[in-house]
Amino acid sequence: MKPVVIFRFSQTEGPGYLGDFLRSKNIPQIQINVDSEDAVPPGINGYAGLVLMGGPMSANDTLPWIEPVLNLVRDAIKQSVPVLGHCLGGQLMSKALGGVITRNAVKEIGWGQVSKVSDELAQDWLGSLPREFEVFQWHGETFTLPPGAQHLLKNQYCENQAYLLDNRHLGLQCHVEMTDAMIRAWCEVGASEIDESHLSPAVQSPEVMQEHMASRLDRLNRVADILYGRWVQGLVKT
Repeated sequence: MKPVVIFRFSQTEGPGYLGDFLRSKNIPQIQINVDSEDAVPPGINGYAGLVLMGGPMSANDTLPWIEPVLNLVRDAIKQSVPVLGHCLGGQLMSKALGGVITRNAVKEIGWGQVSKVSDELAQDWLGSLPREFEVFQWHGETFTLPPGAQHLLKNQYCENQAYLLDNRHLGLQCHVEMTDAMIRAWCEVGASEIDESHLSPAVQSPEVMQEHMASRLDRLNRVADILYGRWVQGLVKT
């Protein structure tokens, strides 16, 4: 089987639980570390799926790798190679497809609830999960739904938490890939951002984020299992 190609844009924002999930399913993966100046492939041929992780930069920045990544997203969608975006990754997907990235009304940092939008889509992609469930958040910007996309998840602080395109490509504003080590690292490197944003009703302290982390991550892993499990069904097999 062709490998899934995973783009890392920041050293502390790797695939996390997604990497574990793919290994458990014996799905090969290749990681391209843009933060270490790895080159962006000119096309999607040779890959079963395309994954974009998160990062502290904006999809609106004029970084040299952004346009090549946007072009790769377009190529993947043109060739029906499934794309999966987490936070910045979901924003890059939206921008590549004609969506707009803007500042969110408030910053969301920490654990929070999201809710299903479409019963039909939710049944297909979220299975037996309750109408509302907990995910992890760390963002100050948000995307609009790109043309043709279907709304999957929302919450009170950010309307567009997840969308689907062609029932194959999944863009997430929230994070379902988190691990214990990632949360602790983000709290450390993002300490000043937390301090500067503490008045936001959707920002938690590191202490709150790390309370009951084992049980929260166990539940988040189950959410990820369902979403990732549905996404890999569309991977290119030959």
